[in-house]
Amino acid sequence: MIAATIIFLACALCAIMTIAWLVAGWTGRSGWIDTIWSYAVGLCGVAAALLPIGAQGQIGVRQWLVAGLAALWSLRLGSHIAARTLRGGEDPRYRQLREKWGEEARKRLFWFLQIQAAAAFLLVVTIMIAAHRPGAVPGYPDLLGLAIFAIALVGEAVADRQLARFGADPKNRGHVCDRGLWAYSRHPNYFFEWLVWVAFATIAIDSSGSYIIGWFAFAGPVFIYWLLVHISGIPPLEAHMLRSRGKDFRHYQQRVNVFWPGPRHATTKCDDGPLRS
Repeated sequence: MIAATIIFLACALCAIMTIAWLVAGWTGRSGWIDTIWSYAVGLCGVAAALLPIGAQGQIGVRQWLVAGLAALWSLRLGSHIAARTLRGGEDPRYRQLREKWGEEARKRLFWFLQIQAAAAFLLVVTIMIAAHRPGAVPGYPDLLGLAIFAIALVGEAVADRQLARFGADPKNRGHVCDRGLWAYSRHPNYFFEWLVWVAFATIAIDSSGSYIIGWFAFAGPVFIYWLLVHISGIPPLEAHMLRSRGKDFRHYQQRVNVFWPGPRHATTKCDDGPLRS
């Protein structure tokens, strides 16, 4: 039953991302891709977390806990991206891909989204591993994971809100948001997104060593870090920001860490005058 369910979830994610491909083509708004992806991970994650495993086939407290966290993360992120898309926001990363792919953009986007389905499946497996860790609830991993999750969810929501407020002010048009959390990391929303998956992996760890598979849950945050920092997150977004913001964004890069939050770097002088602190 477990194997059949896992195969079903993998196929479901592929089907959902095919729907995302159709919706993006029909509406012309790539934001729906990430909206649907976020809801898909949450939906399939909840299903994987509540999968009855064991002789009695009962759903345990930890399963409900992890399912709730997955649903909360999914609803917040998916709703945020949906609201941004409804306002007419466009993800510059997808626009760059369309320009790069040219006439083959629609076909290549389909396969690109199937890769995203595979990425979603890895995260769903991370949720499932965390949900099915044996042992009493709450244990130390549960409490630590909950604390990390709370910090991550609030931090990401605050970062998204700060960026939205900055962009909504006409005086900031053409400038770079370097306020609030954005003064300590150039991508605080990505950092806190990564921290969400650290929380799930933490819940999966059994300190007694009897649940060896729990350590495989760290594949989730490792993968998310690699994806955001090195592949489809920061690199194309910063390339877009350099093209659209130019000098201001280069100054921002010199002052603020790319991913890990930390203090601003010392300001230096450039050809066009002193940088803002």
